[in-house]
Amino acid sequence: PPSRPRQRSPKRIRRRSSSSPMLRFCLALLAASASALRVAPAARAPTVQAARAPAVAMAAAADDFVPDMQRRTIMNLVLLGGAGVPVLWLAGGYIYFLVPPGGGGGGAGVTARDALGADVMAAKWIAANPYPGRALVEGLKGDAHYLIVKEDKTLYDFAINAVCTHLGCVVPFNRAQLKYICPCHGSQYDFNGKVIRGPAPLSLALAHVNDVDGKVVLSPWTETDFRTDLAPWWK
Repeated sequence: PPSRPRQRSPKRIRRRSSSSPMLRFCLALLAASASALRVAPAARAPTVQAARAPAVAMAAAADDFVPDMQRRTIMNLVLLGGAGVPVLWLAGGYIYFLVPPGGGGGGAGVTARDALGADVMAAKWIAANPYPGRALVEGLKGDAHYLIVKEDKTLYDFAINAVCTHLGCVVPFNRAQLKYICPCHGSQYDFNGKVIRGPAPLSLALAHVNDVDGKVVLSPWTETDFRTDLAPWWK
């Protein structure tokens, strides 16, 4: 006999029809989640760019303060000049100290001056500095010179330059020993300024002393040194 077509039961039809809305809701939820995942990176991109913008601006600002080659050269010259001036000043002082000084002057005579800058009057000077004491006056080339008073209350016809021939210290007169003793390195000179102990290589320079209208006038000593019978080294 011919087969009969199978009839679906009403219950199964209802179950399938009732499950289709649930399936549609799940698919819609999945689609919404997928779209949200796709949109999220695009929404975060401006934040990353905004964070990078200050860093780029700071780098550009830092580059603005970098000096160019011309400015660096000027700054180097300023620093070099600032350091070179005191170094040259100190070097000049050392060189001036180490070079032995010249002797007592050339040219016309000059009036001796005391510590206050006043002209030295012979009579007053002798009264203030009796034998065997000696005192300094400013003489030829501005060097310190000793005027020597005799026992008869007159001046010797020569003055002794007080500048040591070793390194230029001013040599004091030792009244107890009647000689000049340099405090710097121990050089010694006799009563007339002749060197008797080193390291000074030469005797003290001489200058002529003259009384002109009551004033003491010093003039260059150009003849033979009476202490050594040699030509004066300070010429």
